[in-house]
Amino acid sequence: MTIRTLMTAVAAVSALGATCATADEIKVGVIAPFSGPFAQYGVQYQQAIEAYQAQHGTAAGEHEISFIYKDVGGVNPDQSRALAQELLIRDRVDYLAGFTFTPNALAVGPVITQSETPTVIFNAATSAINKVSPFYLRTSYTLPQVSIPAAEWAYDQGIRTVVTTVSDYGPGIDAETSFKRAFEAKGGTVTDSIRMPLSTTDFTPILQRVKDEAPDAVFTFLPGGPPTFSYTKTYNENGLREAGITFLGTAETEETNLQGLGDMAVGLQTAYHYSPAHDSDENRAFLAALTELHPDAVANWASVGAYDGVHLIYEMVAAAGSDGPAAVEAALGLKWESPRGPLEMDPETRTVIQNVYIREVARNAESGLLENVETGVIATVGDLGWTE
Repeated sequence: MTIRTLMTAVAAVSALGATCATADEIKVGVIAPFSGPFAQYGVQYQQAIEAYQAQHGTAAGEHEISFIYKDVGGVNPDQSRALAQELLIRDRVDYLAGFTFTPNALAVGPVITQSETPTVIFNAATSAINKVSPFYLRTSYTLPQVSIPAAEWAYDQGIRTVVTTVSDYGPGIDAETSFKRAFEAKGGTVTDSIRMPLSTTDFTPILQRVKDEAPDAVFTFLPGGPPTFSYTKTYNENGLREAGITFLGTAETEETNLQGLGDMAVGLQTAYHYSPAHDSDENRAFLAALTELHPDAVANWASVGAYDGVHLIYEMVAAAGSDGPAAVEAALGLKWESPRGPLEMDPETRTVIQNVYIREVARNAESGLLENVETGVIATVGDLGWTE
């Protein structure tokens, strides 16, 4: 089947679905890794979806909502596009969601534009994704959204020289360029910028180079999972902390790895949009629902991105059912209170406007567990990379 023929089929099925599906039936296809080294993402998405439905039920307006899960493995744009087409044509879903990695999200842009399918990104953080299709909406974050506050905060703390180390793909380059621009605008100097292979887990030569250059701080971004654990572990074991090189990151102290890092993680600082240690009733309710269903669940950015993504889908379904363009229109400017704090769907960027928190790893005196403690907040930050 050619791409043109396939797109025609997608459009035909979409139109057929609008006329033949029962009024109270809405299906959401979730594309995520459920196997391989990044399987934790898919598991956390599904757990958060189930927690939301346990709190709020399975109906939105007159519609009953169900989810269909598809395993994309890891970074695999071709498989991502094939799964999206399968969900639209065979499973006849009305919405798509998930998408951990930027290349996977970008690959389905033409498909969702053709079929007019609202697609909620739970994680993929390259700013440019939402420019590919007007049917993308994002409930996670973008790298400029957290990297620029990190740079400005670092300069205000007296840090004047930084080496940046990022994974060499879209989100990493977003993080590098955003941090450098903001830090140098304040008067600081980025003395070196190192782009690391996406697949590497041996950071010893890279961090030895940073140590030899002796900056005030090292800023980093890597995809979640094994790479972040290895990088943070190597930072400590290679003596960068003892050399006085401050660690600056975003998601590198993420909660699924945090206890494994042990005391070496204490004091590491990040700028990010969520910590399960956030002090609010909404967060406590979310965590209670999550752990009641899944006692071993570890909440992190993937969990809250999916949880808020489901909320957004519920709102769109209640307002517009399976009418894709009307659903997107209903989402623009929508405000709600999330477990991470106040959120608003930016009508221009279709990425949430949210607080960014300065966080420091500390051990909770009551539970004895490590957590990302919020020590500061930069309020209502939008996608600062949208105009790049």
